[in-house]
Amino acid sequence: MRNKSLYIYLSVTALVLVFFGVFLWVSNDSEANSKEVELTDSDANNPDLIVNGIHVRTGLVEGEGLTEVITNCTTCHSSKLIIQNRMGTEQWNATIRWMQETQGLWDLGENQDIIVDYLTTNYPTFKKGRRAALTDIEWYPLDSK
Repeated sequence: MRNKSLYIYLSVTALVLVFFGVFLWVSNDSEANSKEVELTDSDANNPDLIVNGIHVRTGLVEGEGLTEVITNCTTCHSSKLIIQNRMGTEQWNATIRWMQETQGLWDLGENQDIIVDYLTTNYPTFKKGRRAALTDIEWYPLDSK
């Protein structure tokens, strides 16, 4: 009985040490990979500042069309709304038409293509959802009682 207790104690201790080691390794790795940038006062006041490819004020990805998106989209709503709504070209154009018809969005003219290209390039749709259907499965009948 005493040997069994000692075995359990050593097993639990080993598991705790392994989990603690993994935790330390992961936390050190993430700290080493994080690129913190200290901003000066002049940087903090710069509304067009881009750090590591991200527009600091809005959080949008740097790319062709960023200025048009900031000018035409963030005047009415948060850039977070843009970032979380990943759509394709047709869906973005339909959303813009809906905003023009119901929300008072002005005619974007040539900027519409630039904006939609920026959005579909930097915030594409995700392939998500259910897994693929199972195939080649030999199902067995359930007994109904």
